Amino acid sequence: MGKFGYLAMKTDDASTDEIKSDFKEIGLAVKKLGTHTVGLLGAGLLTSLLQWLATIAAIYLLILDRTNWRTHMLTSLLVPYIFFNLPSIIFSFLRGEVGKWIAFIAVILRLFFPKRFPEWLEMPGSLILLLVVTPDLIANFRNGFVGVIASLLIGAYLLQEHIRSRGGFRNSFAEKRGFFNTIGIILLFVSPLWELIKLI
Repeated sequence: MGKFGYLAMKTDDASTDEIKSDFKEIGLAVKKLGTHTVGLLGAGLLTSLLQWLATIAAIYLLILDRTNWRTHMLTSLLVPYIFFNLPSIIFSFLRGEVGKWIAFIAVILRLFFPKRFPEWLEMPGSLILLLVVTPDLIANFRNGFVGVIASLLIGAYLLQEHIRSRGGFRNSFAEKRGFFNTIGIILLFVSPLWELIKLI
């Protein structure tokens, strides 16, 4: 009996050590879970962000090339590049009824009003047609190894041609509007490169 009439309980040191050990293991497991979750979310967000930026850059360069940025590069390669890298939500949307209507109107305008069909709409029209008529078997390649390699080759070719035509990497940033054009072309290369690193 204790001083005030209570029973004194003897603490078991072994069970206390086990409880401390269990809490330590739970803490380590929670920490690992948090680290892996942040890593996966970070990789997913980076991939998604790079894909969106590369697609926007490709569309920007395609429109720019058809309007006032004439270049000797094979910029028609931007059409398959956009096809392979278009984010899934937009890809599915344009492969549906909306894309079919856009393609139908583009074909009608091209057939019956060729003089009124602007030259700068040629490539976007080709992109819409490609999106709509591509069989599912080929469309499924875009998210895999084949799509990544094709995008990487296109991005590498366009980057190399752009740097060579400007007389070097430093000069490609120096000309008027050259900074944004060069950054856009670098994004075309970096996005599939990151995808390839993830696949490997």
